[in-house]
Amino acid sequence: MAKRVLVTGGAGFVGAHLCRRLVERGDRVTCLDNLSSGSAANVAPLKTSNRFDLVRSDVRAAFDFDVDEIYNLASPASPPRYQADPVGTMMTNVTGALHVLELAERRGAKVLQASTSEVYGDPKIHPQPESYWGNVNPTGVRACYDEGKRAAEALFCDFQRSRGVRIRLARIFNTYGPGMDIDDGRVVSNFIVQALRGDSLTIHGDGSQTRSFCYRDDLVTGLIALMDADDEVGFPVNLGNPVEFTMVELARMVIELTGSVSRLEHRPLPSDDPALRCPDITLARSLLGWEPKLDLRAGLRLTIADFSARLGLAADLAHRIADAGSGHRDPAP
Repeated sequence: MAKRVLVTGGAGFVGAHLCRRLVERGDRVTCLDNLSSGSAANVAPLKTSNRFDLVRSDVRAAFDFDVDEIYNLASPASPPRYQADPVGTMMTNVTGALHVLELAERRGAKVLQASTSEVYGDPKIHPQPESYWGNVNPTGVRACYDEGKRAAEALFCDFQRSRGVRIRLARIFNTYGPGMDIDDGRVVSNFIVQALRGDSLTIHGDGSQTRSFCYRDDLVTGLIALMDADDEVGFPVNLGNPVEFTMVELARMVIELTGSVSRLEHRPLPSDDPALRCPDITLARSLLGWEPKLDLRAGLRLTIADFSARLGLAADLAHRIADAGSGHRDPAP
């Protein structure tokens, strides 16, 4: 039967694709977003469906809908954006979590929290299992997001224990794909835009820090699988790609795939930037039957094509890739 689903932050990069997948499977979807980091354009194709509504509102204000399931994705996710308004970021995560939990309690709905690998901070255990409590700087510049998400997880678990709310906790690792904002501020979008424009790719520190990149479609499949899982899965589950890359490896791959003449430019490492980040996805594999399907090279090709088209560089990109394949390009340092 069709479900009534609320997706907060549903006009964002991940949220919009989630809304589309839910509408396609026949659900009735309400997208709630204040459009501070999301965009109405991301869900514009869905507005022709009678199973989709966009409500412009903020999760920091109370709301009420008749729903069966709630996906709480409301929060800026890139460091430049969440650090631009740290108080707003913290309250979006904490107050927003409270409001979706109260709604879930009133309506008897299941509710999924889009948490983050940032709850592990700069980890001392690698790869990171869900049992690891993390190594977070609670007063640093990233704390508004890291600690906001940790507090939201605590609220979810307290509502589960004390009020019987059916919860899901997804700890999401680095995600990329078509539809990311041009000025998103995260490393994949930064590198692609810089390479397509022929600018130097900005490497912070020596570039040996690692991240694990999960393609957008794979992540959304994991979110839906987690929501559809038995209620016994009311504990954190990592969703991410267990294959890690250094920043230098990622930069060189982007340069290769774009056929760019860009070089690498090293800058100081930002405060509290994690040295290592890679998920242990044993739980996701065993409980959900989920693991990423698309490797980084294939996902980057699709993402680069999308960015190139939106930047008006499609023909130029095709020419550059052809030249790169013929060896008519000096290698990056």
